[in-house]
Amino acid sequence: VQLVESGGGSVQAGGSLTLSCAAGRYTYKRNCTGWFRQRPGKDREGLAVLWIGGATTSYADSVKGRFIITRDKAKDLVYLQMNGLKPEDTAMYYCAADQLYGGSCRDAVDFAYRGQGTQVTVS
Repeated sequence: VQLVESGGGSVQAGGSLTLSCAAGRYTYKRNCTGWFRQRPGKDREGLAVLWIGGATTSYADSVKGRFIITRDKAKDLVYLQMNGLKPEDTAMYYCAADQLYGGSCRDAVDFAYRGQGTQVTVS
């Protein structure tokens, strides 16, 4: 499973960015798709998960109400719309994917497949 992120960049506080993730051909391995980030000097933090089969989403408290994960089935793309960005959102953002375990999605940081990341800088 190859995941490729795009859309990162620099933005002022309060601004918005939308990250995209191209997930390739192996959709059967991607019942769960999500995003996580790694801030400088911090542990990886799961941000959002989309359970494709159930069309349900979940978010970390730190981004709930500001970030939205969506999927374009026709284009096989997953998006992370980020609004109200704060300097503490500065991080490398990763798209990730995995299968269901026990009928549910794990935290995105634990997903088996991940991309190379895209940098987001908020000043």
